[in-house]
Amino acid sequence: MKKFLAMMTALVLALGLCAFAAAEGADISGLKVTTPGGAPALALAAMAVENPGQYTTIAADTIAAAFAGKEADFIIAPLNAGAKLYKAGKSTYKLAAVVSWGNLFFAAQKEQITEDDLKGSITLFGENTINASVVLYALKENGIEPAEVTYLAGAADTQSLLLSDGNAIVVTAEPALTAARMKNDKITGISVNDLLKQANGMDGYTQAALFVKAETAENNPEAVAEFLKQAEEACGKCTTDVTAVAEAAAALEILPNAKVAEKAIPGCAIRFVSAKDAKEQVEKTAQIDLSQFGGEVPADDFYYGAE
Repeated sequence: MKKFLAMMTALVLALGLCAFAAAEGADISGLKVTTPGGAPALALAAMAVENPGQYTTIAADTIAAAFAGKEADFIIAPLNAGAKLYKAGKSTYKLAAVVSWGNLFFAAQKEQITEDDLKGSITLFGENTINASVVLYALKENGIEPAEVTYLAGAADTQSLLLSDGNAIVVTAEPALTAARMKNDKITGISVNDLLKQANGMDGYTQAALFVKAETAENNPEAVAEFLKQAEEACGKCTTDVTAVAEAAAALEILPNAKVAEKAIPGCAIRFVSAKDAKEQVEKTAQIDLSQFGGEVPADDFYYGAE
């Protein structure tokens, strides 16, 4: 009897190891990934450069169409956009992981921009977006009330103003800030994330995320698990091997060149946090401006792996 039990135990262990090995070695070559250009694409650059045919780069204003089209197995997109579409029934994509935690900066042509400078006139980009809401929240939580707030369309626009007007105080984003600094070394900045942490301990905010199509997760869970494992490793390289990621970003034309990429990547706050582990931070970000999330925090079924 003991011999039989030992054999059965060995068999169960062997089957378990085989299943684990299968999951570890699952084929992900057929998975399709859609991502906007710029900073969000850095998260998976180390993977994409190895298999570029799997990755499609799209314009930011076509993200909603990508969710509706359901052609990609994974999509990188602003987290609030994915949450809002999911709540409205216009997307079946669930949150798999948060990969970007805020790349916004106040900047000016000053030897050292200070919080007192932020009490004057400042120019933001993206009125009525989550980025603008986070910036205004960070200022308010630190007791900073600007004399005037104006808006331009995007970070490229505020970058242009930053370069052309020596008195301008703007909100821009990495990698635009690094590109501006390489043209004018007098430019200094204050991280919005630093203001958030200073005010209430928030370690950034849930900016960009990796979403997985529900049908793919249901039909091919082993491949999804393997992809997410490799995605976590790719995000980690944005800290541990910045040079390699910068070279990948240049090769994929995510950023104009490796020199800009290498200087900008540390300010992009790329790190992989699984959906279930990021839930609390997602809800904190949503509470800053619930209108950007469809009026309420995401439902529990929005989080892949948290069921």
